[in-house]
Amino acid sequence: MPGLFQTKAHANALYAMRKPLLDDELIEQRVSARMARQVVLTGRPVPMVSCVIEEAILRRPIGEWNIHKEQLSALARLGRLRNVELQVMPLDCPEHAGMGGAFTLLTPKGKPQVGYVEVQNVSRLITDLEEVRILAARYGCIRSQALTPRESLALIERLLNSQ
Repeated sequence: MPGLFQTKAHANALYAMRKPLLDDELIEQRVSARMARQVVLTGRPVPMVSCVIEEAILRRPIGEWNIHKEQLSALARLGRLRNVELQVMPLDCPEHAGMGGAFTLLTPKGKPQVGYVEVQNVSRLITDLEEVRILAARYGCIRSQALTPRESLALIERLLNSQ
């Protein structure tokens, strides 16, 4: 689940289950920082945000069921925003272009597009034009393999109503 889309309870549950364990103060700092970054979704100028989420993430309850239901509800609200295109990669698409792991593409106004990857507490900003071009091409393939935004929102709402 992208950090920009996580509820406070979901983020807290994720950090609390990390191994080795994080102390409570560090968890609170990280959750607060994640929540503070979410203002970018509604700030001015409103950014265009496009995201593909694996269906498995929608089906795996992180924390308790009430935390999961709150997270699905938040995703449904985000999926209705005009500046957010939320897509789901269905479980029945076993081989897709995103199997190499998650990444983020950022296109700052008036600057070149960059990539960002983060895994196992290691992060890397990608500025090499060829590497960024490959990520952008891969993202295009991922989006074409995922459900449409409308189909994705319908799936999220079905999951939310089945709880």
